[in-house]
Amino acid sequence: MAQLTRRAMIGVGAATAAAPFINRNSYSLNAATPGKYSRRAIDLVRETLIIDMLAPIKIAFDPSFYAVPMSAQDEADFRASGITGFHHAIGLGGPDAYEGALEFFAIWGNYVARHAHLLCGVDKVSDLDRAKRDGKCAVIMGLQNADHFRRPADVKHFYEIGQRCAQLTYNSQNRIGSGSTDRVDGGVSDFGVSIIEEMNKVGMLIDVSHSGDRTTLDAIALSPKPIAITHSNCRALIEHPRVKTDEAIRALGKKGGVMGITGVRNFVSKTDPTTIVNIADHIDHVVKIAGIDHVGIGTDSDLNGYDDTTPAMNKALRGAYKDSYAFREKIDVDGFDHPRKMYDLTDELIRRRYSDANIKAVLGGNFQRLLAATWGG
Repeated sequence: MAQLTRRAMIGVGAATAAAPFINRNSYSLNAATPGKYSRRAIDLVRETLIIDMLAPIKIAFDPSFYAVPMSAQDEADFRASGITGFHHAIGLGGPDAYEGALEFFAIWGNYVARHAHLLCGVDKVSDLDRAKRDGKCAVIMGLQNADHFRRPADVKHFYEIGQRCAQLTYNSQNRIGSGSTDRVDGGVSDFGVSIIEEMNKVGMLIDVSHSGDRTTLDAIALSPKPIAITHSNCRALIEHPRVKTDEAIRALGKKGGVMGITGVRNFVSKTDPTTIVNIADHIDHVVKIAGIDHVGIGTDSDLNGYDDTTPAMNKALRGAYKDSYAFREKIDVDGFDHPRKMYDLTDELIRRRYSDANIKAVLGGNFQRLLAATWGG
């Protein structure tokens, strides 16, 4: 399917109908911050409760990272990002998933508590509003797998210790369903049905970002509440097993769900240059298929991206995935690989004549609405 052009975007309902004048003047955020942005972009980022629905605090495997205070530079980067909500989640699974999940929440809960001047935990949506008001970053605790749910009762247990989002499957089959890189997708299992029921009961957001096509559609249909694709892209624009079909995007929107667009290069475009323009193409496509109310952001990265990690870390990351992931030389998208990337994205949406209201919806309003429907508050 052809990509949605900027000219075609003019016809996408409310996304463009009331677009105000584009401010072409450029301003620096402050003397210490590189890059220039339109005054409109700066104001929109500062006014909006921005939610990145897949944004680990730090891409770090070294346990020593958790034991020391955040560096002054990292703290400055968080404050400069304009992002309030960070969905902090990793993929873990296997026979030790239950113990691994307990360790994950203990380590990171402690880390958030030790940085209470900057970070805060999230229970209800009102905690995101409070964090925005107080100039803090709210950390949504989640996991990119549900292997740690040994039985339905475990869902409530992990909810009570702070988990607010769970991906049903990672890339491979588990007891709940199939992953995106499985050769055969059997859909959601009987056990998976019970987990979906329990997640709805306690108010934990269901995520199917890494799930296979049939498992994704099953989960959307089975859940009485809307669910999320927190971080994926559109298969109509790039053929890749980890991105979503128009059928899934349309079904998600009809149930009231939201899809976050990711900046992982091999999910964005097959050819270079791969830039923030290509990311915005995926936003345009979700708007075309499901409507402006059903798209958000899930960068699938920390503030600085994967290409800034050490060579050893980069090698380990690449080695953890099947060849079908088709990593390229770079993992990050040009122009979307630094702490102020939301300003760059906002300026790109302004160039595409999105209205202020619809830019705010993409940056966080749509996920805020979904989280309120799931968590309350």
